Amino acid sequence: MLQLRPTCEHCNTALPPESLDARICSFECTFCANCVDGVLGNVCPNCGGGFVPRPVRPVTDWKGGNHLARYPAETAVKHRPVDPATQAALRERLRGVPPEQR
Repeated sequence: MLQLRPTCEHCNTALPPESLDARICSFECTFCANCVDGVLGNVCPNCGGGFVPRPVRPVTDWKGGNHLARYPAETAVKHRPVDPATQAALRERLRGVPPEQR
């Protein structure tokens, strides 16, 4: 089950379950769109993968009990600010490698 983490790991901006600003990698590392574009350069600092928009979990029980009330968002914050020099080195190493090939 996707965790729906509550904040951006870098800047700690709130990313509630309905946020269209949340981005995740395949390991569910969660960042805001501003950090993914402006700080990370679409390179996850934890795994080197790329990011996609995080899906929004339905609030309404449209079918089968699959909704936010039954499967709530995480509450534990993972605030791990990215070191700019380390991220720049990782971005440089992966420059020219598309996310789907990392």
